Amino acid sequence: MKFVENLKRNYFLLISTFLFIYITFNLLDGERGLLSYFEKKEKENQLIIKRNGLDIKLEEVEKKIILLTKSIDLDYLEILYRQKFFYGKINEKVYLNQNNEN
Repeated sequence: MKFVENLKRNYFLLISTFLFIYITFNLLDGERGLLSYFEKKEKENQLIIKRNGLDIKLEEVEKKIILLTKSIDLDYLEILYRQKFFYGKINEKVYLNQNNEN
């Protein structure tokens, strides 16, 4: 009987406590919570960095396409020929670069 009376007396405090716990839990955790926000922000930053890297690679490929299609650049063709087939002129020393990414 005393328990029910205490419950009726502290009804507002009890409801307030549960609401506070519920709001705090949803604010920090959950799909739209603060922790999820930071995770999504980090993933967004990683995707932006990846996109920037892909943009740079795309620009390089477009530059190579322009060199090979619009006006044939013989110097660029010679560079490609030398790189792919290890070709050199007479009495010319050719050095291989192990860090070449092409």
